[in-house]
Amino acid sequence: MERAGDSAPRRTVEDRKPGVNHPDTDLDPDPVGLIGRVTVSIPADGPGEVLVPLRGGSEAFAAWSAAPVPLHTQVVVTDRSSARSVTVEPLNPL
Repeated sequence: MERAGDSAPRRTVEDRKPGVNHPDTDLDPDPVGLIGRVTVSIPADGPGEVLVPLRGGSEAFAAWSAAPVPLHTQVVVTDRSSARSVTVEPLNPL
């Protein structure tokens, strides 16, 4: 049985733009591809913290990196491993 409004295609994760909330997908905004700033240094063997601009403000995420990243470094989010955890790389590696 077809209902009114069923003709519009539903968005998928692949259709989303970074950092944009899409209420019709019931998904959180995606931080992947966004530029953030390290607020707790990221060590080689554990997480640090980054602030990423989302939803008109900034949100903190636990952050991992392949190499240590010092405090205040600008980073790009390369992956999201959970709702509050991301993998990052320095924006301008030394």
